[in-house]
Amino acid sequence: MQPLEPSDAFLVSAAEGWLGLGAVGEAFAELDRVSPAARRHPVTLDARYLLLAHQRDWAAAAAVAHERREQEPDHVAGWLHYAYAMRRQPGGGLPEAWAALQPALARFPEEPVVPYNLACYACQMNQLDTARELLRRACAHVAYPIRQMALADADLEPLWPEIRGW
Repeated sequence: MQPLEPSDAFLVSAAEGWLGLGAVGEAFAELDRVSPAARRHPVTLDARYLLLAHQRDWAAAAAVAHERREQEPDHVAGWLHYAYAMRRQPGGGLPEAWAALQPALARFPEEPVVPYNLACYACQMNQLDTARELLRRACAHVAYPIRQMALADADLEPLWPEIRGW
């Protein structure tokens, strides 16, 4: 994928800066100024997803993440964002998030955040054996940070006593 033109890259960066300051309206205004050709660029889509997620507009965020995933299926962020939004959008939920992210497990075998997120979904669906297996898979890559993150993640609370012993 070609990089954004400098003027568009500046606008996306400004939007991210406004979001960091909590000025969502200004952030959207900056993205609206991006050239039409750059609005579907992955960098622009990532910024738009973050803004929509910040606003908890999960249906729109899911649409943007889906487009991002379709544009670059070998980039894990689109898969993760899409599943995250599918869990939260109206009519969505854990099974929808699971279905959206599960194919990424084979596509990104070395990416620990994929089995970690799937473990969260499985745990919340009371599929504890599957959650354990996926969490151990995530820990096989970077055990300490994943273990610490899991012990602070309410989605995995049913497994906390076990995780403490790992």
